[in-house]
Amino acid sequence: MEKRNNTYQIDLKEIKLKDGTEGSQTLNFEFDNHDDLFKIFDIIRSKNIFDTEQTSNEFALGLKLFTEVIIKNKENPLFDELRPAIMDFMKKLKSQ
Repeated sequence: MEKRNNTYQIDLKEIKLKDGTEGSQTLNFEFDNHDDLFKIFDIIRSKNIFDTEQTSNEFALGLKLFTEVIIKNKENPLFDELRPAIMDFMKKLKSQ
């Protein structure tokens, strides 16, 4: 049985660079994730871990993108040392 995933699209646009110049680069890509990301955003915001909704959204998106890469590349030795710490971190986050 094939595992089903949700498909999302990211549209990233440089607005302003730290030197004050206007940004010009963009990045657009689609990706799959086994979780409902919008549900995850709601859960993270509801935990009130961070001071702002934006920080909660940034955290949730970054975490879900990163952990999905680890899941999809579980045989990659790059993640060998990190995987146990991420699993512990996720358990701690879910228990809050």
